[in-house]
Amino acid sequence: MHHLSKVLKTITLSVVLIGCAGYSALGQTAPAPLIAKIIDTGSKPTVFADGVVSTQYTEWATSFTPDGKTVYFSRGAVYWTICFSKMVNGKWAKPNVANISGRWTDTDPFITPDGKRIFFISNRPLPGAPQDKHQPSTHIWYADQLSGDEWSEPKYVDTVINLKGVSNFGISVNRSGDLYFCSRDREGHSGMSSYCAKWLGDHFNKPQLLALRGSEEIQDPFIAPDGSYLLFESGPDLYICFKNGNDWSPTQKLGKQVNNGDYNSSPCVSPDGKMLYYSTGRIQGFYKRDSKANALNYDGLVAEMQSDFNGQGNILMIPISLPKGS
Repeated sequence: MHHLSKVLKTITLSVVLIGCAGYSALGQTAPAPLIAKIIDTGSKPTVFADGVVSTQYTEWATSFTPDGKTVYFSRGAVYWTICFSKMVNGKWAKPNVANISGRWTDTDPFITPDGKRIFFISNRPLPGAPQDKHQPSTHIWYADQLSGDEWSEPKYVDTVINLKGVSNFGISVNRSGDLYFCSRDREGHSGMSSYCAKWLGDHFNKPQLLALRGSEEIQDPFIAPDGSYLLFESGPDLYICFKNGNDWSPTQKLGKQVNNGDYNSSPCVSPDGKMLYYSTGRIQGFYKRDSKANALNYDGLVAEMQSDFNGQGNILMIPISLPKGS
């Protein structure tokens, strides 16, 4: 964890974002103003689609179709599975398993900004390998939209992205087709690091390391559709940085409305740019035992375990206000 100086703490008390001694993609600091009120101080996170998408089970990693009326997400404990829910008469309907998932371990779905392709993570067998046994690593795959909620047979992303023995996670793609993702212990970089692979029209170039916070781990990068900002996870918290020419501004930690000490991950902004979705193991502030009251009886214990906030992951949402052009 980084510790800020007393001066910097004093400066940032009046803003929602707390500036960090961020590093650019080249590992250098650069002056940039703090962006106030991205998360309004009066806002509070709420549970997304409570009882439908967010449940007593484990959910994470949301991604929406361009019209915002279908959401894809991950659910599962032993086998991660990609599900989706549709907005019907103003309410999120009972989810279904996506037709690309349900057999192997699949997670981190991402719908491209034009809605025509879905990227995701899977341990399914590689092309040319025996098709009855999963691979030991999780790699990036994609499928093209056929019609409605139906997707084509998944295709394997080329080996400049997927390396043997290295697992990938946390995908996002901008309108230019550039692919952002994270990997653990990739090409000599210890721990979880994030990368960007530029789309060159018919293939991806070699992924470039995003050294946004020096040696700190960076994961679950969410790139803006126009590439103007990047949200990501570092430690238990969510951060943001902005495109600054060919570089990135210093990273800034989202405010205490989002980062309250619980473990947060998988940031995603709605297609209209007005809502931040993220996954959390949050308990405090939503559900916790009252240490001053009587101890739970058995029925109380069962009710606690059946609660959304029983220690499993959930998806929260909170309004976000990004600079114009983002």
